[in-house]
Amino acid sequence: MQTVPFIPDNAPFTPEQRGWLKGFLAGLYSQAPATIATQQEQPASLKIAVLYASQSGTAEGLARKLTKEMKARGFVVALNSLEGYTPSALMAESYAILIASTYGDGEAPDAVRPFYEQLCLQHFPCGQNLNYAVLALGDSNYEQFCRFGIDLDNKLASLSANRICARIDCDVDLDEAFAQWKVTLLTRLDEIVAARTNHPSHSVSNSGEPGTSTAKPKVLTHTRETPFFAPVVDKRALTHGVSTKLTLHVAFNVTGANLAYEAGDSCGVVPQNDPRLVEEILHALKFEGSVDVDLPKSGSAKLYHALLNHVQITRLSRKIIEAYATIGKCQPLFNLLAPDQQSHLDKYIHGRGVIDLVEDYPGVLREPADLIAMLPSLSPRLYSISSSPSAHANEIHTTIAVVRYGSHNRERHGVCSTLLSERRGIGESLPIYIQPNKRFRLPSDPSVPIIMIGPGTGIAPFRSFLHERRALGHVGRNWLFFGERSAATDFLYRDELQSMQAEGHLTRLDLAFSRDQHHKIYVQDKMLEQAQTFWQWLQDGASVYVCGDASHMAKDVDRALHTIAEQQGQLDGEAAAEYIRELKDEDRYHRDVY
Repeated sequence: MQTVPFIPDNAPFTPEQRGWLKGFLAGLYSQAPATIATQQEQPASLKIAVLYASQSGTAEGLARKLTKEMKARGFVVALNSLEGYTPSALMAESYAILIASTYGDGEAPDAVRPFYEQLCLQHFPCGQNLNYAVLALGDSNYEQFCRFGIDLDNKLASLSANRICARIDCDVDLDEAFAQWKVTLLTRLDEIVAARTNHPSHSVSNSGEPGTSTAKPKVLTHTRETPFFAPVVDKRALTHGVSTKLTLHVAFNVTGANLAYEAGDSCGVVPQNDPRLVEEILHALKFEGSVDVDLPKSGSAKLYHALLNHVQITRLSRKIIEAYATIGKCQPLFNLLAPDQQSHLDKYIHGRGVIDLVEDYPGVLREPADLIAMLPSLSPRLYSISSSPSAHANEIHTTIAVVRYGSHNRERHGVCSTLLSERRGIGESLPIYIQPNKRFRLPSDPSVPIIMIGPGTGIAPFRSFLHERRALGHVGRNWLFFGERSAATDFLYRDELQSMQAEGHLTRLDLAFSRDQHHKIYVQDKMLEQAQTFWQWLQDGASVYVCGDASHMAKDVDRALHTIAEQQGQLDGEAAAEYIRELKDEDRYHRDVY
């Protein structure tokens, strides 16, 4: 039993100081025995590696939250990116938690691909001592939903590693799924600690946490959950004449907002559905928009406002079809959901939204609550920022392709792009926030040359790069490959680019307008035309940046890059692939594809 220290009457304290000190010591020593007893009774905790594979920062953010909570529970946690890991380092861990984003066409984030490629070379059971759990992140609007996380989980299992708990695949609206997975994971870890209580030989030292990230992430006042309402201060068409598409330059005023960004980051816009489509759905269902419905994270709302602001109504998914079929016991939809009918389900889902479902299979929904329960949350839209923080003070610029197309006898409209083009004018505000993109940054050395490949709206971050380098006085050479349909109608930012080229800031500008000649020409074709010079720039230390479509363009550009390495570097296929991997390892090959 410890005794609270006695403060002599002649100690040099005022009555107030003496009273405070007595209270402090009494509280401290009243807790100490219990604390000591707890430490003596509780076994040493587990040492756990929390590893993330992140492209835009979501996986890293979740990993940091999990790490903080696990430390508070007494676990010894080391937080790291999988970028810095090797398969052998992972297999040396006893416990590893992996939060993995899927990027592009079902692939690992760029920085993590070398790790995963090495892991895939392992075929003998080397993971018997590894206990692991995987949280997979993805977007169900893409065909390869959560594919990297799924593949990573299955690969580790094939190497005889032991699952701590089952993987959960998270959609864009991931809070609920993450919370569910976290509860299951922490419960299992607590059970493991409890089971070790009677086995002191299994205790783990708490000394040090090598590899733990000590850098505090930048705190942003305005986030996805707390966006800044920014007025539109500029909106103009970048396409001209009779172009078959409309691309807009949209600028927001962010004066007074804590929205600091870097060239390469994205602007998140919280959208709103088309009121006309909402009215169509209400009419088809014979629901009153004024009735109250409950939203999982936003409390109660009128049905009309819930459909307008909170749920996704323009796309269908397997989950929506399953929910709708279950509510209405709809056999034709159950038939579509059969495993051998996946191609027919995909064909039905493609290009359809909620209005098509309720018109094709009427009379299923009886309660507004059922409609809201089956729909996912309306997700923010991310647009690469096309302004420079140094050159465009208090403004954020975006470059937006307006989505309009016909499908199943109905005109379809992009949720956010048509909101900006048709329903928000100059002076009206929209909720926005910054989504950092740490993997898409300018070289820290201002003399390093850069090669930028960005057809269509992929030019957005490169406009930012060019303005930023000019504003900061960077002396590195700049080469841009830009492509679109026609020079007369679709040459985005033509005057700016030609002006930069004339003054020498844009060292080279190679253009690929696919429909301006009999045979189509794309940016990858221009790369191959300039293969010798391209290779020389690489030998001079240039960094390569690619932005735009993941399913076709980015793959074609990557193939062209490998071809240049083979032809100009006189490398065989394997050596060329190794060279490209080295570019990535050296942080000289960056991709922002979607």
